[in-house]
Amino acid sequence: MSSEGFWKEMQTIGEKFLLKLQKLPKADPVEIVSFCVVLLFIVTVLVLMIIACSCCCYSCCSCDGRPDHRRRKIQVRPIAH
Repeated sequence: MSSEGFWKEMQTIGEKFLLKLQKLPKADPVEIVSFCVVLLFIVTVLVLMIIACSCCCYSCCSCDGRPDHRRRKIQVRPIAH
């Protein structure tokens, strides 16, 4: 998918979302609850992705300023008899 097609699709989704928000005050209670559940699911997935990415970056990239000791190579020496 080209970037122009992607942005067009994102614009279409945004317009549908805005239209849904505008119709929400007049909607049935079931529709309001289902919309809130879907919105809560999307927000939860995004928050979990942010947490996972930040934890991965923190542990792999040594973002805390300390070197990562797991990546250090250890030389194995033979046992002398």
